Amino acid sequence: MPDIVTIGEALVEVMRTELDRPLNRPAPLVGPYPSGAPAIYCSAAARLGASTGFVGTVGKDPFGDCITSRLAADGVDISGVREHEDLLTGIAFVAYASDGSRSFCFHMAQAAASQVDWEQIPDGYLDDVRYLHVMGSALSSSESMRQACYEAARQVNANGGTVTLDPNLRPELMPPDQIRAVCQPVLDVAGIVLPSGEELTALTGAATPEAGAEHLLANGIELVALKRGADGCMLYTADEVVSIGAYQVQEVDPTGAGDCFDAALIVGLGEGWPLATAGLFANAVGGLATTKRGPMEGAPFRDVVLAFMADQGRPLPTSEGL
Repeated sequence: MPDIVTIGEALVEVMRTELDRPLNRPAPLVGPYPSGAPAIYCSAAARLGASTGFVGTVGKDPFGDCITSRLAADGVDISGVREHEDLLTGIAFVAYASDGSRSFCFHMAQAAASQVDWEQIPDGYLDDVRYLHVMGSALSSSESMRQACYEAARQVNANGGTVTLDPNLRPELMPPDQIRAVCQPVLDVAGIVLPSGEELTALTGAATPEAGAEHLLANGIELVALKRGADGCMLYTADEVVSIGAYQVQEVDPTGAGDCFDAALIVGLGEGWPLATAGLFANAVGGLATTKRGPMEGAPFRDVVLAFMADQGRPLPTSEGL
């Protein structure tokens, strides 16, 4: 059984080929690329050497094959993936602006991606899971998926595993002011939260990300990993605050970078690395993830990450950490 599991949406992504081409008018598109934040996370963690499993639903169509073939090739266990006979695989259309922002148009609610439920998780699948990763996008997709995430989080926590949460706000799926309520049952049992600054304030109601981190720590969260994009990350625990700068890369496509960061941080922590070492590694993986078009395409293998870190002149993980 896998050590790291996530439950959620699997979809393909189709994107604009040029900046500042909104989705409300004709312009070139490219794709499909396998996507869905939980699926990206599992792919990235598997490429870094972890034992991972993904629970989700695709359509019985070429887009579904695109996703499952990629996950299987990366070594992800897909025994919890179901093929829906009647609904098409979910699709996300993405446009990029020159200011770095993105806009999405999701085909999710009426697609196979939202049709995830507790019954499709294999018996005993969660018994020995070390990390269950839950994302706000999955909690926003459907009631059945949300309840499956809640029950899985309760079971993994009861079994001694660690529940991790990425709020992953998607206003196209659920208004930000509602995400706090749907995330709360996961927060009640979570040990690690991995938000952006905007997500952290939305999740806690705090005025600043720093205050939001303090709020979560005061309420039982062990680690808050604040993702800051080009500014790196801040890692907050009850005992320390670690600031780690970003790596310099040529960004091509930022979609999926946060999911890859999440995966790398959890892989490092799962291998017993010091917090700063895991954070340094996660920044490298998140940076590399932006260098190729397609949300999974930039997810690097471990040897590529280490070579990149050496080329950048940044300290490599120590022998103790690696």
